[in-house]
Amino acid sequence: MAEKTVSIGGADGGSEYPVMSGTLGPDVIDIRKFYGTTDQFTYDPGFTSTASCESKITFIDGDKGILLHRGYPIDDLADKSDFLETCYLLLNGELPNGVQKDKFVHDITYHSMVHEQLAQFYKGFRRDAHPMAIMVGVVGALSSFYHDSTDIDDPHQRMVASYRLIAKMPTIAAWAYKYSIGQPFMYPRNDLSYAEDFLHLMFAVPCEPYNMNPVLSEAMDKILILHADHEQNASTSTVRTAGSSGANPFACIAAGIASLWGPAHGGANEAVLSMLGEIGDVSNVGRALERAKDPNDNFRLMGFGHRVYKNYDPRAKVMQATCHKVLAELGVNDPLLELAMEMEKIALSDPYFVDRKLYPNVDFYSGIILRAMGFPTSMFTVIFALARTVGWVAQWNEMIEDPSQKITRPRQLYTGETERPFVPVDKR
Repeated sequence: MAEKTVSIGGADGGSEYPVMSGTLGPDVIDIRKFYGTTDQFTYDPGFTSTASCESKITFIDGDKGILLHRGYPIDDLADKSDFLETCYLLLNGELPNGVQKDKFVHDITYHSMVHEQLAQFYKGFRRDAHPMAIMVGVVGALSSFYHDSTDIDDPHQRMVASYRLIAKMPTIAAWAYKYSIGQPFMYPRNDLSYAEDFLHLMFAVPCEPYNMNPVLSEAMDKILILHADHEQNASTSTVRTAGSSGANPFACIAAGIASLWGPAHGGANEAVLSMLGEIGDVSNVGRALERAKDPNDNFRLMGFGHRVYKNYDPRAKVMQATCHKVLAELGVNDPLLELAMEMEKIALSDPYFVDRKLYPNVDFYSGIILRAMGFPTSMFTVIFALARTVGWVAQWNEMIEDPSQKITRPRQLYTGETERPFVPVDKR
């Protein structure tokens, strides 16, 4: 069968370019030689129509509401798997057998402590520093402690670095919180699951036992799974871009954390709580929804709809059930949570939102769950970073192993001044 091509016009009458097909999703036009044949660049702000890489990790069909990790639907993984099993899948391409899973869980569990000097590193931050600022600094500093896993050309060192990042991120994240409230750091416990240990690191204190609630640990595990990877989003692309220069893995993940910090990306669930605080009371929900419908009103309805998912967010279905389960378990009496549930109820029945498929997304429910569990809003994005670390690491490894990968170098449409002579300051 002949290779598919497409003709793109130019000054010379046009050239043929190969069309590449994946296993799922739209075809892509290979324009790597476009500049060489036309002396022109393509223009695609935000790269929303550009495939920057080839990947086997995650597939999204936003129109149909599909999210697959290595071919497995996200709801299957959330309902039938656990976070570390999902991590293994993302890293290795296949689900582990019993022996493989036990070894992987052991390896992650026994890498969860951080170098003791890192505890002193936290003291360099102000107590009121945002936990994401601390995360960027501490994760970036890991390369100064673990010199034996920074050679990106060594597969074994890449694996060690990957495991260390996944294992240590709960400790680093929880310590950022503990530092901000002045409580002593808790150390990881090897007898707990990944999600359980994170809750222990966050909320336990040395003076009394921490009673683990299985409903909350299950909810945390699902939150981690649902945020583990999401294809070539802003933070993942940032990790790949940083990695394309040959930067060490700890620096690359720190770059991803910095990108995730933005309110349009990882800060979306924090923005949901801010919106709910702005609305203030259940009695104001109707008015808020009317404002959201008004194109002339600058009020934004956070946590509804999704840039990628034009139908529904498949993660939201799992998160919705988890949300209601957590709220029922805790029996919390929180006006903001009551307000959120009222918004969900009205929006799911209002023709305006239903017709436009503006359903509550994963950020809407995760923010509510985390607030109910006692997490401050400043930690919401940190938890996102904790979950997404495995996705970043898997994408980074895939990029390193891709022989076609080059250093990222986008082009531009220059609209500044043309060349002009320099005028000495006394003559301007």
